[in-house]
Amino acid sequence: MCYLTSRLPTLVDNSPEDNAKSTAYRTLPPSFDESQFDIILRRQRTRTTGEPKFRAVPSRFLNLTNDFEFAGWGSIFRIALSPDDLSHGNNILLDLRSQQVLGQFEASALAANDILGGVFYTLPSVLAISGVYSPLSMFVATLTLFLWRPIMEELGSALPISGAPYTYLLNVSTKSAALFGAALLLLDFAATAVVSAATAISYLSGEVDIPFPLYVGATFVFIIFTAVSLAGLRESARVASGVLALHLLTMVALIIASTIAWGSAGTTQLRENWVSGQVGLSSPSCILKQVFNGVCISMLGLTGFECAPAYAAKMRPGTYPSVLRNLHIPAVVLNPAMMLFVLALLPLEVQAEGNVLSLLAQKAAGRWLRIWVAVDAVIVLCAGVLTGIMSACELLAELSHDRVLPRAFLATLPYTGAPYVAVVSFVGFSGAIYASTGANLTTVSKMFSVVWLAVMTLFPLSLVLLRFSRPRLPRLSKCSLSSVISAVAVAAAVFAGNIAIDPTIAGWFALYFLALVIFFCLTDNKVSILRWTYWAYDQVPLLHHLRLTRNWGGALIDAMRRLKRQEVCLLVRSDEINQLFNMILYVRHNEETSCLKIVHFHEGTVPSEIEANAKILDEAFPEITVDLMLVEGPFNPQTVAALAHRLQVPTSLMFMCCPGPEFHYPVAEFGTRIISL
Repeated sequence: MCYLTSRLPTLVDNSPEDNAKSTAYRTLPPSFDESQFDIILRRQRTRTTGEPKFRAVPSRFLNLTNDFEFAGWGSIFRIALSPDDLSHGNNILLDLRSQQVLGQFEASALAANDILGGVFYTLPSVLAISGVYSPLSMFVATLTLFLWRPIMEELGSALPISGAPYTYLLNVSTKSAALFGAALLLLDFAATAVVSAATAISYLSGEVDIPFPLYVGATFVFIIFTAVSLAGLRESARVASGVLALHLLTMVALIIASTIAWGSAGTTQLRENWVSGQVGLSSPSCILKQVFNGVCISMLGLTGFECAPAYAAKMRPGTYPSVLRNLHIPAVVLNPAMMLFVLALLPLEVQAEGNVLSLLAQKAAGRWLRIWVAVDAVIVLCAGVLTGIMSACELLAELSHDRVLPRAFLATLPYTGAPYVAVVSFVGFSGAIYASTGANLTTVSKMFSVVWLAVMTLFPLSLVLLRFSRPRLPRLSKCSLSSVISAVAVAAAVFAGNIAIDPTIAGWFALYFLALVIFFCLTDNKVSILRWTYWAYDQVPLLHHLRLTRNWGGALIDAMRRLKRQEVCLLVRSDEINQLFNMILYVRHNEETSCLKIVHFHEGTVPSEIEANAKILDEAFPEITVDLMLVEGPFNPQTVAALAHRLQVPTSLMFMCCPGPEFHYPVAEFGTRIISL
C-alpha cells in the first residue's frame, strides 16, 4: 500500500530509549485521518449509471427534477488517429498555407480602395467644418496613424488571424467583450456601404441628369450589388488591384493638371479664399477650435485602414507591416494635397458641393478630366460597397461558426455558393441606417467617422488585454506603452469632438450600436432565454393544462437540450486541476453546451493525475458531461485538424492555453481559440 502523507510529531528527546521508540513509531502506518486515504477512495469511487451527480440541492423548477440539469457521466477514451484522419488534417493544413498568397501590392489594394477612395466623400464634410484650414486638419489627421501602426503590427505578429479586431478580443478576453467589437465592426461595414453608395450616386448625378432623387439612386446601387454578391462575384486581389491602379492613375492626372492650372492662375483664388475664411475667427482659440473640428471630421478619410487586419492570415509572412505602411503614406500625401488644390482653384461657395473633385477636374483641365474623375469615383466607391458587403459576410460567418448567430447565416445558394442570408440581412440593415437618417449623406458620414474611431480604439485596448492576459504569446514586434496610451487618448478626444460638433451623432450611433449588441446578446444566450421562458411558463400551473399550451414545456426542454448538444474541446497539456477547472469555467460562462471533452495529446506518457482530476471535474459540473480523450500522437496543427475531422467538431470550438516562446507552430494554423494564460 502507498501512503500519500505521514503527519508525524516532532520528537525532541534524543535518549537511546526514546530513539528506539521513535523508530518503532515510524514503522506504524498513519491513521485514516492522517493519511488523506479518503482522497484515494473518492477518486476511485464507482459511479452509478444514470444517477444524477447531485441530490441534495432542490430544483428551481416546479415541475422538473434535477434530472433535467443532469448532463450524464463522462467517460475516458484512448484513441489513435487513423491514416484517413491524418490525411484529412494534412490537407486542411496545406490548404490553409496555400491561402497565404497575397503579396505586398495585392494585400494593400484590398484596403487601399477604401482609404484612398475616401477622399471623394471626406473633402466636402471637412471643408464645411474647417474652411481654409482644411489642409492642415487633413494632414494632422493622417499623422495620427503613426500611433496605430506599431500597435496593429504587434497584434498582427502575435495573432496573425483574420476577422480582427473581433478575433483579437475573442482570444484575449471574454466572448461578451468580443461581441461589442463585432457590433462596432458590423456598424462600420454598414456605414462604409451606405456612404460609398450615396457618394457614388452623387458623383453620377453631377454628370448625368437623374430623373429621381439621390436616395433612389443609392437604393439602386444597393440592389445592383446585392445581385452581384448573390451571383457569387467576390472581391479578389486582382480586381482590387485593377481598381486601385485606375484610381492612382486618375489621382496622378488630377494632381498634374491641378499643379499646371495653379501655376497658370497664380495665387489669386487662394488669397481670396483665405481672406473670406478668416471671417468670424477673431482669436487663436477660434482658429484652433476650427482646426480641431476639421481633424475630427478628417478621420473619415482614413476609413479602410481597419480593414487590413481582417485578412491578415491571407498575407505572405512578413508582409503585414509593409501593407500598413502602404496604406498610410499615400493617405498622408493625397488627402492634404487634394484639399490644397481645391482651396487654390475653387471659390469657397462651391467647395461644399458633394462632387468637389469633379469640379476641381473641370477647373484644372476641362470636361474630359471631369468625366474621367467622375467615372473613377463611381467605380472606386462601388467597389467600396462591395467591400462592405463581403467584409460583413465574413464577419457574420465567423459569428455563425462561434455559435453567436444561427447556422442559417452560413447557408449558400446551390449554384453560386453566395451566402444569401448574410447578404440580404446586411443590405437590409444598411438600408435601414440610410433611411432612418432621412437619406442624409452628411449625417451618415459623421456617424461613420465616430464608428471608425470606436473600431480603431479596439486595437490599443486589445493590445493591453493581450499583454495582460496572454503575455507569453510569441511576437516579432513590440510597441511602446506610450503609443498605446496616446492612441486611446487621441481616439477619445476626437470621438468627443465629433459628438460636440453634432450631438445628434451620439443618438444615431447609440441607437444602432445598442440594437446590435442586444441582438448579439440574445442570439448568444439562447439557452438562458429559453430557461427563463420555461421558468415563467412553469410559474403558471394553468398553462400546463390548457390544450393550446400544455405541450410548450416539452418543446422548450427539447429546444434547450438540442442547443446544448454541440461539443466543445479543451486541448490541455498538463493535469493541474486548477488550470482544468478555470478552462471549464470559461466554457461554462462563454459557451452554451453540455458536452465537453478534455483532450490530451501524448506520445506514450500520460500525466498521472489527469484521469482522476477529470472524474472530479465531471462531478463538479453536473450540467456538463466531461469526457477525457487521450489521443496518441504529437500536438501540432495536423493532428488537431485530424481530431476535428474525426469528432466533427470545428476547430473554432476547440480551446487551448496560451503558447509560450518555445512553441514551434504558428497560432493561426490551429484555428483554435486561446482562453487561458
